[in-house]
Amino acid sequence: MSELRDLSRPTTPSTAVQDLMARETAARQASVPPAQELAEQAGADAAARQHLAEVITELSPQIVALSRDIHAHPEVGYTEHHAVAAVAGVLRQHGIEPDEAVFGMDTALRAQVGPQEGVGTIAILAEFDALPGIGHGCGHNVMCANSVGAFLALAELERRQPGTLPGRVILQTTPAEESDTAKERLAVAGMLDGVDAAIQTHSYAHDVVDQPWLGVRRIRAVFTGVPAHAASQPFMGRNALDAATLALTGIGLLRQQITPWDRLHAVMVDGGQVANIIPERTELSMFVRSKYAATLKDLVGRVEDVLRGAALMTGTGVEIITADYSNEMPVRANGPLLESWTRSQRARGRDPLAADVLPEQVAAGTDFGNVSQRVPGIHPLIKVTQDGDVALHTREMTTAAGSPTGDAAAVDGAYGLAAVALDWLSDADLREAVRANFEASGGVVDVEHFWDE
Repeated sequence: MSELRDLSRPTTPSTAVQDLMARETAARQASVPPAQELAEQAGADAAARQHLAEVITELSPQIVALSRDIHAHPEVGYTEHHAVAAVAGVLRQHGIEPDEAVFGMDTALRAQVGPQEGVGTIAILAEFDALPGIGHGCGHNVMCANSVGAFLALAELERRQPGTLPGRVILQTTPAEESDTAKERLAVAGMLDGVDAAIQTHSYAHDVVDQPWLGVRRIRAVFTGVPAHAASQPFMGRNALDAATLALTGIGLLRQQITPWDRLHAVMVDGGQVANIIPERTELSMFVRSKYAATLKDLVGRVEDVLRGAALMTGTGVEIITADYSNEMPVRANGPLLESWTRSQRARGRDPLAADVLPEQVAAGTDFGNVSQRVPGIHPLIKVTQDGDVALHTREMTTAAGSPTGDAAAVDGAYGLAAVALDWLSDADLREAVRANFEASGGVVDVEHFWDE
């Protein structure tokens, strides 16, 4: 007979799933072909890449210092004032005067190097917001150091040998990835005007070329009922809490009929005030996620049908509230740019896993998806941990992002982004391949009006 557990405490989740996925990853790694890398003759020549590596080595103390500084001063979305000042400070140390508070955002900074009328423009995006309560549990400090370090290295190459950059490189800080969809707001305001490609990294527990990033639609549902005395005249009420409960139940039942790459999660923000009054108002906050833009739109429609059905069953009203802009779109990774990234990381002693190695069930969302639907882009993952079982958005990831392994990732990722940009700028055939891959995967999506269609 089993002993009764202590009901004052939650049970401890089993690690069986993580253990099984780790074994599955190892098995796949042995059977899936390695990630493809750019041919030696493509992109920038070997001498240029070697010069870049030397510059990165010189810059590495500043890259690590920036990562550590941002890690030590975690700031949530739109309050990244210390971080943006740190970025501006290191740019000015190198004689680069950035434009601050661009596109109407206090912590959106922009700098550029190279000719505006050259072969094209590639943007390096930088996130630096933290998570409330746990700090940099998503490793944005490392990601920011990757981007800033890459930009500084390219600027230094151009300073030492004018004409090294035949096109323009933009550094753009993008606030509030965790709490908002700031890249969408920035894109609508003009961040990507004249930009031909965009790149950035993401911290992780593995080096991975590409991993699914789900699209996200945030929904609020407000149910309005009729209040009544819950004891003497409950029949005169229309229960908004019943509507919210039915909606949650309907969403739970809908999960059986969705694809493995879909996610539905919700919380009740308002469930009424007191038990002896039929609740007049309740509110749900929901995230609807899917791997593809088309399946995301379909799933959102099904969820909204559940919400309307709950209102119909209870005689309540419902208002479905969504943002006046698109939330996160799925990421579309560009194949030729990823080949350039893979080559760069193997040069640093890393070997990024191919796209199909990690289990697809481990997937989150990012507003870089909104960028990748507009211009060719990549969002590869770089390992910041000692072990491979550390999850994002945990205190363990926070520790790793400020550790020596996080420092190494800051430097290696800076070289990687700079090498990708240099490859793209140096090779017309590569630029054409990048554009062709983007068009073959769907071309430019009108993200701003995606939900109006």
